[in-house]
Amino acid sequence: MKGTGSQWQFSGAYAANRLGLSEQVPAKILVLTDGTPRRVSLGKLNLIFRHVAPRSLLGAGRPAGLVIQALKYLRKTGLSPADVSRLQQRLDATTKADLATLAPSLPAWMQPLVAQIVAPSDQP
Repeated sequence: MKGTGSQWQFSGAYAANRLGLSEQVPAKILVLTDGTPRRVSLGKLNLIFRHVAPRSLLGAGRPAGLVIQALKYLRKTGLSPADVSRLQQRLDATTKADLATLAPSLPAWMQPLVAQIVAPSDQP
């Protein structure tokens, strides 16, 4: 997708796995894009590029976008307090600031979760 000007962002189980929120390692990795949909196979790894609306690409290409996609994926199972704490510790100040900036554009159900994640943690 280099040179096309398209934005892209990992989605679903892969995003949650990358952030340490899930043990699941998907065989097919879904990549959201505003470019051309396609499938790419790299050995046993399958990438599926799916065209989506711009609202689904908030934070695309940045760690904040990965967090947003992981939260969407984990919506059904919920995010435990331990997961929130893990994200508070793992995310750097720049990513937290980026999430705080994007928060008003996020779905209403996600905004309180993001507020908890960007809040200062009690641990040093």
